[in-house]
Amino acid sequence: MSQNPILSGTPGAPPLRHETTAGNYFVANYPPFAFWKKESVPELHAALNVECGTRNAEEQTPMGVYAHIPFCRKRCHFCYFRVYTDKDAQQIRGYLDALLKELTVYAGKPAIAGRKPKFVYFGGGTPSYLSPDQLRFLTDGMKQLLPWEEAEEVTFEAEPGTLTDHKLQAIRGLGVTRLSLGIEHFDDHILEVNGRAHRSMEIQRAYAFAREIGFPQINIDLIAGMVEETEEKWRETVAKAVELKPDSLTIYQMEVPYNTGIFQQMKAEGKLVAPVADWETKRAWVDYAYREFEKIGYTVTSGTTVVRDPDKVKFLYRQGLFSGADILSIGVASFGHLSGVHYQNHHDFAPYVETVNAGQLPVYRALPPSADERLIREFILLLKLGSVRVDYFTHKFGVNPRERFAEPLQRLADWGFLSRNNGTISINRAGLLQVDRLLHEFFLPEHNTGRYA
Repeated sequence: MSQNPILSGTPGAPPLRHETTAGNYFVANYPPFAFWKKESVPELHAALNVECGTRNAEEQTPMGVYAHIPFCRKRCHFCYFRVYTDKDAQQIRGYLDALLKELTVYAGKPAIAGRKPKFVYFGGGTPSYLSPDQLRFLTDGMKQLLPWEEAEEVTFEAEPGTLTDHKLQAIRGLGVTRLSLGIEHFDDHILEVNGRAHRSMEIQRAYAFAREIGFPQINIDLIAGMVEETEEKWRETVAKAVELKPDSLTIYQMEVPYNTGIFQQMKAEGKLVAPVADWETKRAWVDYAYREFEKIGYTVTSGTTVVRDPDKVKFLYRQGLFSGADILSIGVASFGHLSGVHYQNHHDFAPYVETVNAGQLPVYRALPPSADERLIREFILLLKLGSVRVDYFTHKFGVNPRERFAEPLQRLADWGFLSRNNGTISINRAGLLQVDRLLHEFFLPEHNTGRYA
């Protein structure tokens, strides 16, 4: 595969880290999670006691619900989420009870009472690890507390090996509109050495039946640059993904955070470089996949996604998360955003369940961002979609982003990644493929702890 020089860097740009080393790369929020503090939790409680209708512009803020299901058949070697593989049926039922108790507390707060979610997201872990009866118990309880009839998107993450025909029918019956299959790769050896529980035959069977019973949207996830990945195997995986013709495809570039099995192995062996593809290779592989999908009419809509029909596939959860919607997040270690305050729940199973059973919200840390931090957050996250409208920010924040971010915008333009015209600020394909490292140019100095890959 020919290497496009601009995927690696341009003259004047900050030097690229060639190898993949340990640490987080993907920018998921701002200010970074490391700056969220336990001392700020009371500010979330105060915000929740303010009625939505008395908060002026906040009154129009859409609300979504995120439920974290932390159970898995097996922990992948690259996984950095809070997941558990050792919980029995009784513990799982206790956890589901805790989710509903937590949601009950939120539903009674003035800032939440009477509101209806516009989108719902079941993430994990593996939501499809739950049985049909467990899923119905959870979702029936949630719907009683916060009715879903106005939800435009209900997303459900699934691991192919957990999806029997019966379970898929049950998931569809819950009102799920977007099924997201964590495929990651189609090669059985790659799946095995990276710790995935499913295999290629399970992918084909689950996908075929999901199509047969008519999910409105099916998304598949892939990861570029996994352990023992080769260019040939990547091309084969892309070809199989193209053959499936999903409604959307999400591709992540392999990173190795400190709480992964891969890092623990690196540490034990005294290695600094992860046994995965380097950054130039990963970007080239993602670019190859996007070009293959573009050949059959798909559209690249962000640094991680390509969609079959942009008019139908909206990713409402992502759009809401990026644009400052209220995200009522429940479950162990889950991240949310309510009434202008970021928060995260207790990150261990027992403290989470015990706190909820004591009738308290299980919030572990929080952060009320300043007006400028809210502007930065929304600007950089929306920039991950490829372009932003200047008038959107001028209207919402009363700030012209071309003036507020003049210096970093000029740097990205000088490096050949960014253009400004017709009221729009856009990042080109080369920029999108490394957008997470470029976003640090917009961080406030106190939050920019170092350049990334």
